[in-house]
Amino acid sequence: MSNLARKYEQQNVEKSYQSVQAKPKRLNEERRSVVTPGEKILVAVFAMVFCILAVQIVSTQAAIYDVNKEVQHVETTIEKQEKANTDLKLQVSELSTYERILEKAKELGLNLKEKNVKVVEQ
Repeated sequence: MSNLARKYEQQNVEKSYQSVQAKPKRLNEERRSVVTPGEKILVAVFAMVFCILAVQIVSTQAAIYDVNKEVQHVETTIEKQEKANTDLKLQVSELSTYERILEKAKELGLNLKEKNVKVVEQ
């Protein structure tokens, strides 16, 4: 026999040998899931951790918003009070002029006697 005929014969024998060795399929064989129970538990744990962290981030942002709102409220209150203080200082300086004091003294019946006036230097 030629070499080509031998190869063809060997291939036929190998094919028949492989078909004989193939395992018969069981009808009651259970299919295994691609995802194991351990992997399912891990995915569930990661999902829970993700949800908890998301809620934590949102609650922290809400707290930061409340604090910023309070800070702005306090800053506006401070600005109003500073403006009131500035207005009062201006009013004090207007009311404490020498001419106004002399006018009020004359209204109340006080007279200016030049002899009794003492000059105080700073």
